[in-house]
Order: sequence, then C-alpha cells, then structure tokens
Amino acid sequence: MATVAEPEAGADVATYQQYIDGEWVGADGGRTYEVINPSTEEVMATAPDGTRADAQRAIAAARRSFEAGEWRLKSQLQRSQIMFEIVKHLEEVSDGWSLLEAQNGGTVIRKAAVIDVPFAIEWFRSMAEQALSIPWYEPLPWIDQPYVSWNFVQREPVGVCAGIVPWNFPLLFTMWKIAPALAMGNSVILKPAPQTPLTALEVARAIDDTGLLPKGVLNVITGSSIDSGAELVENPDVDKVAFTGSTASGRRVMAEAAQTIKHVVLELGGKSANIVCPDADLDIAIDGTLFGVFMHQGQACEAGTRLYVHDDIYERFVDRLVDSAASLRVGDASDFDSQVGPVISRQQYDRVMARIAAARADGATLACGGGRPSSVGEKGFFIEPTVFTDVPTDSSAATEEIFGPVLAVQRWSDVNEVIQRANRSIYGLAGGVWSRDTRAAIDIAKQLRCGTVWINDWHLLHPQAPLGGYKQSGIGREHGIYGLKEYTEVKHICVDQNVPRRDRYLWETLLG
Repeated sequence: MATVAEPEAGADVATYQQYIDGEWVGADGGRTYEVINPSTEEVMATAPDGTRADAQRAIAAARRSFEAGEWRLKSQLQRSQIMFEIVKHLEEVSDGWSLLEAQNGGTVIRKAAVIDVPFAIEWFRSMAEQALSIPWYEPLPWIDQPYVSWNFVQREPVGVCAGIVPWNFPLLFTMWKIAPALAMGNSVILKPAPQTPLTALEVARAIDDTGLLPKGVLNVITGSSIDSGAELVENPDVDKVAFTGSTASGRRVMAEAAQTIKHVVLELGGKSANIVCPDADLDIAIDGTLFGVFMHQGQACEAGTRLYVHDDIYERFVDRLVDSAASLRVGDASDFDSQVGPVISRQQYDRVMARIAAARADGATLACGGGRPSSVGEKGFFIEPTVFTDVPTDSSAATEEIFGPVLAVQRWSDVNEVIQRANRSIYGLAGGVWSRDTRAAIDIAKQLRCGTVWINDWHLLHPQAPLGGYKQSGIGREHGIYGLKEYTEVKHICVDQNVPRRDRYLWETLLG
C-alpha cells in the first residue's frame, strides 16, 4: 500500500505532510514534530507542526470551496454516488491501515483489523447511503391564517465544518467527522490529535488519489500544540465545530465557539455504569464486562468503568472476573497475540498510575493489576488490567474518568437504589445492563440518564444509531439521520399565494 510519505533511503522514519486545498504541504515555517509508537517509545514518523497560520490557510480553502459550490450545489444523489466510488478505493488501499493504527495509536492489531479499519470504511459508506433519505424539502401543513400562504422547510449545508478528534480511535473518528459533513454538502477541516495523525493523513491521501472531491472540500491539518485547533474554534469563517475529547476540553471549546455562535457538537467524557443483575448469564456478563472496560486499554469514553454487581452473585462473579482480567495478554500492539496494548503516551501512563495510587489511598481493594507487566520489558507505556473492589461510592475511582485499564467494582441489592447510584454522576454517555429478563433490563435502561444503553453487550455502536451524551458527556448527536441533520441548517420559506391587498389586514397595524 502506498503511504502519504515513504521513508527516504537510509532514513529511520517516514515524513508526512498536511493536506490543504488539494495540496500536500508542510507547516508554516517548516516546523515538524515526532510521532511516537507507544509500544516501543520509538519515533515512527514526523509530521508538520502546524500553527494558526496553517489553520487559517485550511479555513480559507474550505470557505472558498464552499462558496464556489462545486460540492455544495451537487444533488444529494450525486454526492452519495461520489462517496460510494471513494469507498471502493478505500477498500482497495486499506490493507496496511490496521498495522499503522496499531503502531501509531497503540490499539492491538487484532482489534484494528476486525473493528477499526472495516468499521471506519463502513461508516463512510453508510453516511453516504443514509444521506439519501434526508429530506432537503419538507412541505408544512396548509396555512390559511391570517391568510393563505405556501410554506415549506428547506435544508442546506451548514458551511465550513471543523472536526477535532482525540487520539484513542483516530481512524474511526476521522470517518465519524468527515463522512457526515461531506455527505451533507459541507467543506471540512479535520484536526487529528497530535499523537495520532497518521491514519487520518492516509485517508486524505486515498481520497485525494481518486480526484473525486473538489479542491478545498477536505483538508487535514496537524500539530503538536493547541494553536491550530484553537483557530478552528475561534475563527468566524468556521460555521460548525464537532469535537470529541475530554469534558474539560469540551467546556473550553464550547466557551470559545460561543464568541461567534457556532454550531457545536460535543462528544465528551464518561464514567459509564455497568449493572449486573442476579439472573445474568455469567459467561456472557463476565466476558462482556471485560470487553466493555479493557478493550483498547480502557481508553474509550463510553467504557464500562463503574461495575455494579448484585449481592447474590457478587463473589462468584468477581472471582471469575479477576481471574480472567489477570490472564489477559499485554504486549506490543502490532503483535496479533496481544490482547491489551499500551496506553497512548508517557503522560497518560503517569496519569493512570497516579489514579491507581489514589484509589488505593481511598481504601479500594486492589484485586489484580495495578502496575507495569513484568512480561513487556522496559519500553512501552504498558499497564496491567486493573480491578478494584470495595470501591468507596464517592471516591475518585468511582466518580472520575480514568481513561485507562482500570475497573471499579461495587455491590448492590436494591434495583431502585442502584439506578440512583448509576445516575449520580456528572456524566451520561453510556450504560449497560446484564440480565436474562429482557423486560426488566429495558425498564432499567429507560431509567438510566445516558445516551446509549447496552443490554447484554457493550461497545456495539452502529452507523444508523445516534451517539451522544446527557449532562457533561456532551451535546448533540453523531451518526444516523440524527448526526447527518446536525450538518444542516433549516430554513423556512413562506410564499404568498396572490392574496389581494385588501385582505392583508396585518399590514394595517402599521399602515392603517
């Protein structure tokens, strides 16, 4: 597979460029920064260290393309057909993306190959398909008061859309931001996280190679500082910001976007409650809980990191859970035998280890993990799958997002009380219920204050289903028709039906 930039002869790392206005360019001033493989701590690439000037170039390109209308003014059928053609090319050139995603982001390659790459391409295809069902014209009911008029609603693209994404699912988030924006006729600027820009640039390269998008409709900028991202949020020529990241960062994005009253969609942090009922199938619930919290080292905003197990099954459940967690194979993300890879960076490693120490200081019982695996050597940001039991209800381990392979376990006995405990959080992104009684599980799910609830499963997102949070887990929705409509403006058009002047009595309030 051709990459954006192959290493030069004798060079140890690949050199990447930004994609602005249909061209591959370096950063303003020629600055670059190093991209690190978290499994080895080695430099695997250099990328442009973009500035506000680079963001301004991308914004100007996106604005020009939007105003020119070469993409915006195509019919929905034309846009979707072009995106279907792009999907064919993505499928042809994506063979190496799973390895790149593993090396750059630390996700184990067995997951990248089965989930990240195929799901990312499917998301792009599905957004193009679902866009065909979005009505761009909707007639309103007949209006004859105060006099007859013809009224309808017209949808239009929002304009220039900025997508700012974190480092945990770089390829998937690339598609989650660019596909709905493109499908609805917008121009896009994507800002991947500085730690993980590589697969986003590969996607841009693949799309550029097709020659199917007009110049400036898609732009990808990179950088190690917050400056270029801040420019996207603050610049008045950006009409919408779609941001995925921490709640703290989301607050800043929302505050800055308010200065120019931008459209904002925020998908933020979580501390998702996972409720195991006494009648749960233990084989399903235990493995599902492990998948829910330790998939991608717990670096998922909707990970099931708060586990509530009913008293009747608590001992059996926790004993088996701990044994299974302790047996997970931790290792280099590019090794197909690895089940758990590294966290993304030294900074994240130190942060998670500090949270583990705080949990122990708060009185939680360390049931397994809690340190660096002895099997991985000295390099890489590896942390053992960690399970705490007897976690105090109001402790940081029970209430704060850790974003690492750490599970906090608590008991419950009364269903109404556990629902209250589950909802006693600033977050509301996701939750889960494990039970053989579907009706009872649905009743619990309806009472959980969060945007997604899984029953006897976890992490099962779908391009047709909305994703978003209650409370401080975000605003707006992504995916499906719900997410596509977030990329449109709605305009009411009122058309006079040749009403005689004498019948326009409202006018008399001024003229009579």
